[in-house]
Amino acid sequence: MRKIIIAIVLLAVVASCVSIDCPVQNRVEATYALKRPSGGTDTMGIDTLTVWTHRINYTDNKRDTILINRLCGATATSFALPVSHTLSEDSIFTLLKDTVGGVWLDTICISKENMPHFESVDCHATYFHHITELKTTHHGIDSITIQNREVSYDKREHFFLYLKADR
Repeated sequence: MRKIIIAIVLLAVVASCVSIDCPVQNRVEATYALKRPSGGTDTMGIDTLTVWTHRINYTDNKRDTILINRLCGATATSFALPVSHTLSEDSIFTLLKDTVGGVWLDTICISKENMPHFESVDCHATYFHHITELKTTHHGIDSITIQNREVSYDKREHFFLYLKADR
């Protein structure tokens, strides 16, 4: 009788184990690629780029969050930023500085639709996004274009960011 109970318990334990396919790399981020007007890849070179956004907080929404602090160098050709889960529009602020004292502050506004994405009840909640509109100021940014409107787990380039040549 004892062997039967052990066999039933063992069978129940084995049957209750489920393979859960929660993605390991499940950060939903928009990728910005720096581009030259000719279409080639641009770099930050000796200039620096700082990016921040407003912190959404129910008790105090007057704080900002630095997302990128002083990105620079010849290898800095792109960057990825998180996308908010519930806001219909994200506002991102960029500060470009050069070595001779030039400073350019720009705002990028991204309008989007948020779509809940379900993997499994055992995985945490995720939202995918569909970009509907993009607006920017033009102090240090020449232009920005949408390359891929769907933001999900994929690591594709979503935006091409063209910086002004005379910055």
